[in-house]
Amino acid sequence: MAEIQSSPDLPWTVRLLISAVSFAADASRRSNFTVNRRLWNLFDYKPSPLTKPHRNLKSSDVVVADPSRNLWFRLYTPTAATTKLPIIVFFHGGGFAFMSASSKPYDDFCQRLARELPAVVVSVNYRLSPEHRYPCQYDDGFDVLKFIDGCSDSLFEGANLGQCFLAGDSAGGNIAHHVAIRASAHEFRHVKVVGMLAIQPFFGGEERTESETRLKNMPLVNIERTDWLWKAFLPEGSDRDHPVANVFGPNAVDISGVDFPATVVIVGGLDPLQDWQKRYYEGLKKRGKQAELVVFPNAIHTFYGYPELDDSSVFIHKVRDFVQAHATETQH
Repeated sequence: MAEIQSSPDLPWTVRLLISAVSFAADASRRSNFTVNRRLWNLFDYKPSPLTKPHRNLKSSDVVVADPSRNLWFRLYTPTAATTKLPIIVFFHGGGFAFMSASSKPYDDFCQRLARELPAVVVSVNYRLSPEHRYPCQYDDGFDVLKFIDGCSDSLFEGANLGQCFLAGDSAGGNIAHHVAIRASAHEFRHVKVVGMLAIQPFFGGEERTESETRLKNMPLVNIERTDWLWKAFLPEGSDRDHPVANVFGPNAVDISGVDFPATVVIVGGLDPLQDWQKRYYEGLKKRGKQAELVVFPNAIHTFYGYPELDDSSVFIHKVRDFVQAHATETQH
């Protein structure tokens, strides 16, 4: 059994990237809970899609109906597949306020998922807070799912829509949870959501958990930053026990009767949010949902985004196993 570290052992390249993201986000956050977008965009490099296949993958940006809200997604399609592949609808992290589907860390990550699982990946470019607060992000995610279901052209000809997985990291994991609840009450023609990947999901509450306090000096995530992000996202006047933040807290909506998809919850042992993530897993189990907890004891928040970390490769294997297992179930 690996010894659990008290501080992250990271290559200098990873430390540099994390420091740059943290600096950019902190410099862009204002005390009045607005974001200096012009400053943030200087740091947020957005590569173009792969319009010509590269390493057996192509990607394109697809606009969803209602251009007034600039809702679109980046579609990643493996080009060497001989059978239809599972489809993963992915929601990026960034505390609801930062990043996009075309931000380089997420473009790299989704390329990796598409190639190595393999799968067709839809990375949703949802609206950001504080300009667009709750429930805009959930609306956008659900509307993309309905768009996929009603799409009649050849966009998704390489995907098996009956093997659809929702996925998200950090705030994107929160979005995936709430989109899954909405999807359970909707009658789709082609899409069947069979699983969910909750990758270090962003949940919270008024309580200060043991891990939030003990790991206050970890990279990227700390109480000051997460408090700001919740304040910028939740409805004016709400606290962190709002049911979309503390999903199994005092104001929670009961999901016992919801047809919720099988879920894997990915947790890092050096992530201050881990207590909330473990409670999320336990909450799903208590309500009769199929859930699996995978803990990486020495992993920081966003560890999966750095291929040079050993845990990142193990993560890909775990995700592949989960997707293949639940995609196979739909064939029986």
